[in-house]
Amino acid sequence: MNLIITGGLGFIGSTFILQILEKYPKFKILNIDAGLIGSNKNNLQSLKNNKNYKFIKSDINNTKVLEKHIPHCDAIINFAAESHVDRSISGPKPFIHSNVLGVYSILESIRKYKKKLIQVSTDEVFGSLRKGSAMETDSFNPASPYAASKASAEMLIKSYITTYDLDIMITRCTNNYGPRQFEEKLIPKIICHAIKNKKIPVYGTGKNIRDWIYVGDHCNALQKVLFKGKRGESYNISASTELTNLKIIKKILKKMQKSEELIHFTSDRLGHDYRYSLDSSKIQKSLRWSPKTDLDKGLDLTIKWYLEKVRK
Repeated sequence: MNLIITGGLGFIGSTFILQILEKYPKFKILNIDAGLIGSNKNNLQSLKNNKNYKFIKSDINNTKVLEKHIPHCDAIINFAAESHVDRSISGPKPFIHSNVLGVYSILESIRKYKKKLIQVSTDEVFGSLRKGSAMETDSFNPASPYAASKASAEMLIKSYITTYDLDIMITRCTNNYGPRQFEEKLIPKIICHAIKNKKIPVYGTGKNIRDWIYVGDHCNALQKVLFKGKRGESYNISASTELTNLKIIKKILKKMQKSEELIHFTSDRLGHDYRYSLDSSKIQKSLRWSPKTDLDKGLDLTIKWYLEKVRK
């Protein structure tokens, strides 16, 4: 297959590329990434001499680049997105540019050339849940500009599926963690602050709940959707590993043999969602996917990677 990966220098996108080329070394990958916040060219340094991997630095709103390369691919997986909630609150415009207008640019190209698209979305489109887990058919209730931009993209995509009969699938995943994640995210921030014995900021009481999944399991699910997913469908992806932010911090500090005195409570974030949770029974039953990495193993692998990075 010839695949276009947008946002492939990011945490999840780079993991997916490495996973695919390890399993299918004859596949050809074109990585289109604008090199913005969250992108890291070092994530794919191991592929610099791989003839089946090519990188183009470009924004997904650059229609000339899309028009040149999309006709020659079998599928596009769109990881490209501004993804940090805090930054979306302080400045929403880049999130609209990338997460909505960028998706529109991709849609116009695949509409013209009739190509398959997988849109990588988020559990945040459903908003905060006090109980239960969101299913694929549940209504959206985004709270942050980031979540609203991803929900807007999904609504636009669904209109294109209905109007133009396009081969598109949407995936929504819970919070990812693992090696190579950008340090503004919670788990790498905890680890990196702990390594340096710096205070770890915790919003509010730390009782907000997130559902964690190891990035490799997420990428395995995306492979299932790519090869076996049904056009027009959405798939929730989760490992059903829900913890409060405070518990995940304490768990990591214990593993790193660091004092809980590093925890520093701060003012709560604007519009801070209390709990995210996804029901992933659909993908588990219909595509025979299940997460393989439990939280303890995943955290051990992640901590080890950041410790080795510091030693270098």
